[in-house]
Amino acid sequence: MPWSSDARRSAATLLEKLSHDRCTLEALLEEIDGAGVIRDPRDRDLLQALVFGVLRWQGRLDFILSRFSKIPLPKIEPAVLIILRLALFQILFLTRIPPSAAVHSAVEIAKAMAGPWVAPFVNAVLRRAAREHSSVVFPDRKTAPVLSLAAEWSCPEWLAERWVGRYGVEATADLCAAINQLPPLMLRANTLKTTRDDLAAAMQLFAGETAPAVTAPDAVRVSGLKAALRDLEFFRQGWFQVQDEAAQLVSILLDPQPGEAVLDACAGRGGKTGHIAQLMQNRGSLVALDQSASRLSQLKGEMRRLGISLVSVCEADLMQPDTCKRRGPFDRILLDAPCSGLGTLRRNPDIKWSAHKKDLQRYRRIQTRLLEQVSAWLKPNGVVVYAVCSTEPEETVGVVEAFLAKQPEFRIDRDAEGFPQTVRPLIDAHGFLQTYPRLSYMDGFFAVRLRIQRDA
Repeated sequence: MPWSSDARRSAATLLEKLSHDRCTLEALLEEIDGAGVIRDPRDRDLLQALVFGVLRWQGRLDFILSRFSKIPLPKIEPAVLIILRLALFQILFLTRIPPSAAVHSAVEIAKAMAGPWVAPFVNAVLRRAAREHSSVVFPDRKTAPVLSLAAEWSCPEWLAERWVGRYGVEATADLCAAINQLPPLMLRANTLKTTRDDLAAAMQLFAGETAPAVTAPDAVRVSGLKAALRDLEFFRQGWFQVQDEAAQLVSILLDPQPGEAVLDACAGRGGKTGHIAQLMQNRGSLVALDQSASRLSQLKGEMRRLGISLVSVCEADLMQPDTCKRRGPFDRILLDAPCSGLGTLRRNPDIKWSAHKKDLQRYRRIQTRLLEQVSAWLKPNGVVVYAVCSTEPEETVGVVEAFLAKQPEFRIDRDAEGFPQTVRPLIDAHGFLQTYPRLSYMDGFFAVRLRIQRDA
């Protein structure tokens, strides 16, 4: 179905595509931008609020809808269920939109997307939900903690179960609450062109508030943004990249030095590549490797914008045997490995409903294999940093233990002398850097620095 200039209609179309296509939320939002159908910034903001809000609170919305629908939710046509969720989200969370307007809009969208015969059903369910939603009783947290967290805090049951087992009920509730909050906009100053203080001062003209981040030394927290970042002159001049504070800590852990040979093994679009380059003061050799030509094309554009010249790109699939040809050697390697992404649910709420428990073991096998492969390209006494945007044991400690069991010449480098004082408390006694949305107010990341002890 084509995109519509109506924000609610496009939100419904996006969520329907997301439910059955092999695509990401980010890709679909870029597709809408490319289509150019939503021109008013207020409509764009409404689209974002609807899509992200429904994905964050889908579990809670479904629990409430199930109390007012005579048809079991699994038997409702997916497009109709999405329309119901969108309207109920507006009723519960967007107080500036009258419930009657949300219901009327949902009925009209349902007629267009599913047929006129569904309109009475949609109208009846939503009108009753609008009147009586405050009377809905959620499962008791003491007697049914998993069901309670799934319904009240919109957490998939399989995740709630494993988190309750690992953290306890109340800590899991705090984690779910943190995940459902709007994440801060975090910028990383490009120190090749500016300073954090100068970036913060420049952003004050276009934001309600700016403040230096607590932990990452080049990070600026921005709230109340009044203009699109890409429209700002100092964005075009390469003063910053958008990057969560936890992701910035990964490059700090790598600690690349000017003049070294460094590999960014799963470079993607170049967020960490740009940070590594500025830490190297744009001196040395930095290879950005990725299997996607389109991502590498975007990476090259980013490097030009940032004024970075030391990066060369390499299109290769690390899972294919022909990639195992001799590369390097490198002084340092960053393996920001493909993973479940469960640490980034604040920013990517679609993952909440697309991830599955069985994925964790599959990722673990891939991550271990990739770490074994890239570690062979290190110089004597070289360093590899393994990182994932996940806090799940299968993808974090489990991978490190499996790797070290096969590679006795490696050890965990626990030396934190070179790190900023604010970073050191996040590195535990095992040498693991771990961040959590509920504790450090960052994305959930894991990283460890491994050093090879091999003679030249």
